[in-house]
Amino acid sequence: MRSILFAATASLLALAASAATPKTAVLDVQNMTCGLCPVTVKKALEKVPGVAAVKVDFETKTATVSFDSEKVAATQLVKATTDAGSPSTAPKVTMNDCDPATT
Repeated sequence: MRSILFAATASLLALAASAATPKTAVLDVQNMTCGLCPVTVKKALEKVPGVAAVKVDFETKTATVSFDSEKVAATQLVKATTDAGSPSTAPKVTMNDCDPATT
């Protein structure tokens, strides 16, 4: 009986943990001036707890970051790039499920 309760509880906790709505932030990183800058920005963002994926585009000078909104805020992403030497701004943060009421 205990093992059934434990398994059910573990399943519910896993389901609740995966229920967090992921967000995507598109950061403007205008100070990227060389080919190494995107690597530095990407590594800095990947170190932030709650970040799931990072794509940095040197041509458009942007970093697209998918993250768990319960673990990290967009302001923390901006701080990470700034601390790495490439200040950024976060003009666009969206919910991946397109709920405009919470963006």
